[in-house]
Amino acid sequence: MKIVGWDIGGANIKATLIEIKDEKVFRIKTIIRYFPIWIEGKERLPIILKELKREIADDSFIDAMGLTMTAELSDVYETKKEGVNHALDCVKEVFPKEKVFVLDVNTNLKTVEEARDEYLRVASANWVGTAWLVSKWVKDCILLDVGSTTTDVIPVIKGRIMARGKTDLERLATGELIYTGALRTNVATIVKAVPVGGIMTRISSELFALSGDVHLILGNISQDEYKTETADRRGKTRKEALSRLARIVCADTDMLKEEEIVAMANYIYMKQSDRIADGLMQVYNSIRTLVKDRLSLVLTGMGRGFLGRRSAERLKFESIIDLAQIIGKDASVATPSFAVALMVVESLGLKIKFSNFSAFPL
Repeated sequence: MKIVGWDIGGANIKATLIEIKDEKVFRIKTIIRYFPIWIEGKERLPIILKELKREIADDSFIDAMGLTMTAELSDVYETKKEGVNHALDCVKEVFPKEKVFVLDVNTNLKTVEEARDEYLRVASANWVGTAWLVSKWVKDCILLDVGSTTTDVIPVIKGRIMARGKTDLERLATGELIYTGALRTNVATIVKAVPVGGIMTRISSELFALSGDVHLILGNISQDEYKTETADRRGKTRKEALSRLARIVCADTDMLKEEEIVAMANYIYMKQSDRIADGLMQVYNSIRTLVKDRLSLVLTGMGRGFLGRRSAERLKFESIIDLAQIIGKDASVATPSFAVALMVVESLGLKIKFSNFSAFPL
């Protein structure tokens, strides 16, 4: 039996295949495709889904699929309703015979028609899948999912998701959604000034450099991991990243020494970590009366190590758990698609145990 989970984002599409034979997980395969829908155009979404279908399942029949999305927030759509319906239309066009279940913010799997009627409940619900997955292993924790664009901070208490916000708007207010990530964040939204030659210098508000440039310069990511377009549409070498970062203070690599640009990068890195830490502290303070013992912190997403772990330094967690050590690195970078696939497996009554995926003690 083949089950596929989909996470259709505005910048990336992630798919995870779980193949089951004799009640055992025979194969897990994850694919991430960079697809900036605001650049490529929404009309190309079905084409990309067809390509990914061939890649993820060898173009063979898929028994059931789970779907979650964030693409509806993209400004190629005038409203979330339009975005949700377009994503659903594209999925049904490419997969007309497959069973499709759509995740909502209350951890329910809906039919496509139910999802159309309750479009605000399925919009940007991918964080729910990740939190549901984590709750199967860690009963009292805060989940910190640092992605390429955003960071989710989700409390799990006694195995239940205790998020106060449901929509992106509500989650921004509660600190459970932080709009900063490992690759795609405009540096001008992280800092207003940086140190240059010992002087705090205001920066331009132009889109000159991204967080991906900062982390490439500092060695936090590799060139291959920089899976987004750059601010100047040029390459992704360290030299080109240094050039982009110099431009935020209206300078260039002739005017600034490399060590000066690296110092700027380190400062931006610190401030981005502080921003995530502030959201983490806000969520921690909102639930600490509900927890008798100290909480664990579960890290996932591509920025889990260099941003997530650093941001957690302010709080004394009982333990820090890297989800990649439980479900594997590939699945941890595409956790929502992996999670929604598992939710479908469970909803179909298939008798497999979560421990099949890891040696993590249950």
